[in-house]
Amino acid sequence: MEHEFLADCRTRLAFDLMANTWNPVVLWALRKGPQRPSQLRRRIGGISTKVLTEALRRLEYSGLIDRRAEDVPSRVEYALTELGASLLGPIEAFGRWAHENGDEVMAAQERHDASA
Repeated sequence: MEHEFLADCRTRLAFDLMANTWNPVVLWALRKGPQRPSQLRRRIGGISTKVLTEALRRLEYSGLIDRRAEDVPSRVEYALTELGASLLGPIEAFGRWAHENGDEVMAAQERHDASA
């Protein structure tokens, strides 16, 4: 059966989830277990508190992570849900593709820029 990438199709939903730069990065950072936001910022590097908070909210909204809060002491951790963990394989495969093909993509972009 041929799949069309319609605006409301499930495939498009998955592409949208991974289109945000930080979504797969945060999911990957949570692969070894629950983390506090400060731990995630250190592990990821280059992400502001605001942008991390936005990514965490998006991922929680989509059911990919859980927010776990403890009252005493005030502590919040985030952890992958089963659904979120199911994306680790595709994220790893995409990262492997990028590692194997990134130089070729950058060379093509440089050739295009030079001819423009």
